[in-house]
Amino acid sequence: MSSARVVLDEADIRRAVRRIAHEITEKSRGTGDLVLLGIPTRGVYLARRIAAAISEIEDQMVPCGSLDVTLYRDDLRLRQVRALEPTEIPPGGIDDRTVVLVDDVLYSGRTIRAALDAINELGRPSAVRLAVMVDRGHRELPIRPDFVGKNLPTAKDESVRVRFAEVDNVDEVVIQGASEVEPSRGVDAR
Repeated sequence: MSSARVVLDEADIRRAVRRIAHEITEKSRGTGDLVLLGIPTRGVYLARRIAAAISEIEDQMVPCGSLDVTLYRDDLRLRQVRALEPTEIPPGGIDDRTVVLVDDVLYSGRTIRAALDAINELGRPSAVRLAVMVDRGHRELPIRPDFVGKNLPTAKDESVRVRFAEVDNVDEVVIQGASEVEPSRGVDAR
């Protein structure tokens, strides 16, 4: 018997992206100095969707890029080796800009800590904010998101999977029990 359950479907994700876009725009008082940086893989797709929603709301494009944090992680020796993803900083850089880091799932906070280290090597933003589709709790570091699609309290032995049509052919968020964790990805250690 499967204990995997869909907690957000395509419509829920669409509403969450639009709400996050409104919240970012409101908190930033516009889009003039915004830069969105998605953390690969699914954070990049989420960042692009948020940027598109902001451009619909404000009728102005928001620079959007990606930030691979692999080499900044404190658990490199504990994880499977994986190929590096590109880091793409939009023209104009991040100095004196409000950078919104975007990731799919916030868990321990270690990925975001790594992202902050990576940003320090790229420039000096005026502010760094965090947007996530899912905050599942279990923080190991004092990191809190500014913008959240859904708070999902989970057990430590569960896994949260955000799936986007761009890579997974479906838009959904699923909670899986420990016995159902996809072998290629392991337990979500974010």
